[in-house]
Amino acid sequence: MSGGKAPAKKEMILDAARELNKSVYTPAEVEQIRRKLIAEWGEAGKTSTDYIADVLAEAKMRVVLSVHVDPQGQYEDELQDLLHFATLEEAEMCLIRLDELRRKFEVEGDRAGEARVLEIARLGKRRAEMIARNHKVDATKRTEKEEVARWFSVWLEQPDAFFDWLEIRKQSPDFCSRFPQEPESE
Repeated sequence: MSGGKAPAKKEMILDAARELNKSVYTPAEVEQIRRKLIAEWGEAGKTSTDYIADVLAEAKMRVVLSVHVDPQGQYEDELQDLLHFATLEEAEMCLIRLDELRRKFEVEGDRAGEARVLEIARLGKRRAEMIARNHKVDATKRTEKEEVARWFSVWLEQPDAFFDWLEIRKQSPDFCSRFPQEPESE
């Protein structure tokens, strides 16, 4: 496409991925897409591998950033469509489910399952950060996504203490001023 205006970056990524036609996108394929975009679009095609992975995952393409983790997709039934956090309440439910799965895999001694849950959580954190930085998104939503990214960070660092921390966080003056609650009607 020379001489014309470059398409939106997401479209560039998805077109490049479709050309590769892979069933799984590992770090090698993500890097291949990144290089293809630069070769084809120059400065307009420059983007990070994290953003590429997020766009692919958002488009329901299978992204496995840790090649040793879940190569056969054995956890996908339990983890499919887990990252829904349009609201703070949905983000909390997402983290509850991730935590349940992490604990289940831990009890079963399934290290690969635990690793896959952590990978999904890191993806959720990256998605929230990406939305929080996107100035095309409403300021209120960006603020929520900043908060959600913070939640994912704390959960990833201290999963056993996270829910106690979250209850305290939701009662903090900072949280209450940023996210005022509607009074419950009886």
